[in-house]
Amino acid sequence: MKKNLLFLLLAIVATACQESLEERCEREAKEFTKKHCPTMVDKLVRLDSMTFDRTTHTIGYAYTLTGQIDDAEVISRNNPRQLLLSQVKNSTHLKLYKEAGYSFRYVYYSTKKKGTKLFEATFHQHDYDRQ
Repeated sequence: MKKNLLFLLLAIVATACQESLEERCEREAKEFTKKHCPTMVDKLVRLDSMTFDRTTHTIGYAYTLTGQIDDAEVISRNNPRQLLLSQVKNSTHLKLYKEAGYSFRYVYYSTKKKGTKLFEATFHQHDYDRQ
């Protein structure tokens, strides 16, 4: 009887300690931003933050651009939406979130014109699940 009670108590404690995918995503986004942001992705791109919006199940990335790509015309000529979508489709580190149907939002800001949004794209499950 004591063994069964102990087993039941351990099972309850083990399940109570597990966090939901939403909680995990929210925690990881905050921790990532605190530990790693801002960080230079390359010479022209800086990752400023990673966020998670529970209401829309959207993981967001905010970047700042510098140098020759800090220009809305340059960005529009290079079709970043297709490049980003390809990266989302092929990303193994997003697999868990893609399987859960999460969305991914990318926002790029200007260094020259502080606060100016140069490009924004959000990808939903119907975007990245298409073959």
